[in-house]
Amino acid sequence: MATDGSNAGARDSAQPSVTLGDITGSAFSIGGSNNTNTVRHGGAETEVPTPQVLLDAVLELRAALVRVPRGDDRSALDAELDGAAEELETAGEIRPGLAARLRAALERWAPLVESVSAATALAGLLTSLGG
Repeated sequence: MATDGSNAGARDSAQPSVTLGDITGSAFSIGGSNNTNTVRHGGAETEVPTPQVLLDAVLELRAALVRVPRGDDRSALDAELDGAAEELETAGEIRPGLAARLRAALERWAPLVESVSAATALAGLLTSLGG
């Protein structure tokens, strides 16, 4: 990402973070430490994912986290993903608030998942849900 350099020094000293906003008809990347994962969205005609598609993405991220060292952050994220997966399996629908909770979890633990491509796929689905 190009910057004008006016606040580059302040940005370098800050903790890494991820913010997922409204993305329409464009691409975004999540990554750091020279790791980037890009998801492209087609715009207004993008279909809203089904509960099964979201469940698959949650389970994919959960499986990918096995390669991440175990710690308090990973345990908390594991629990959040397990809860979301259980909710999707039980309800068979995407209940209000679920997408927002998952988005907040990805933002909260961004340094943990920044190089996990499954996190990018899940973030793309959450963006299309508007959560």
